[in-house]
Amino acid sequence: MTNTTKLRVGSMTLGMVQTNCYFVYIDDGRKHDNTGDYTEFTPVIFFDPADHGDFIYKALHDRGFEIKLILLTHGHFDHIGGAEDLRKLSGAPIKAYIGEKELCMDTDANVSTMYGAGITIKPDAYLEDLDIIEESGMKCQLISTPGHTIGSCCYYFEEGGFLISGDTLFEESVGRTDFPTGSMSSIVRSIKEKLFVLPDDTIVYPGHGGETSIGHEKKYNSFIY
Repeated sequence: MTNTTKLRVGSMTLGMVQTNCYFVYIDDGRKHDNTGDYTEFTPVIFFDPADHGDFIYKALHDRGFEIKLILLTHGHFDHIGGAEDLRKLSGAPIKAYIGEKELCMDTDANVSTMYGAGITIKPDAYLEDLDIIEESGMKCQLISTPGHTIGSCCYYFEEGGFLISGDTLFEESVGRTDFPTGSMSSIVRSIKEKLFVLPDDTIVYPGHGGETSIGHEKKYNSFIY
C-alpha cells in the first residue's frame, strides 16, 4: 500500500505486563537522535500510555517529538497507567471510544485493583465507532471491536496501511476475555467482521507481542475459526 505522507510508527514497551505503546508521526526529514536540542518538534499521536508518563514525555521530547493527541484502545490499567501524567506534561487531550467510558472510571472493571494500582482515567472526549480522527496532517479511523472489553477499539491508518489493534488482535492470538465485560464470541466476531475485511497487507501493531499482518492472521490465527 502506498504511503504518500510517509507515516511512521515508533514504539516503546512499558509496565508490569510489557505493554506496547505506539506513537505515529509524519517523517518530515528531521533527525530524532536524542540530543534534546530542538527548536522545532515533530507532532505525534500517542497510543496507550501504559506507565511512566513522565518517562514517555521526556523520551519523546528529547528526540524532538511533540505529543499532540493521546488515544486509548481500551481502559485496562496496563494501557492507561501513564496517561494522566502524560496529559499533564504534554498538554495533549486524551480521547477514547464511548463504549469504554464506564470501564475507564471503574478500578474493578479495569482490573487495576487486582494489581494493587487503583487507576482511573477521564478522557477529554469520547469518540464513536467509525469516527475519523485527524491531527497534524495524520488521519485514522476508530473501529469498535468489543470482546477483550466491551469498549475495546482499534485505529486504522488507511493511508499508512497499518492498524493499532490494542488487545483485540495479537500475532496468532487474541486478547483474553475472562476479565469484566470480556466476551470470546464478541472478540471473534469483531475480528472476522471488522478487521479481516481490511487489506491483507495491513500491518497490525498489537498491545502485546510482535507485529503481524491481517493476511497472516487470516491464515494462521486458530482462535478465529
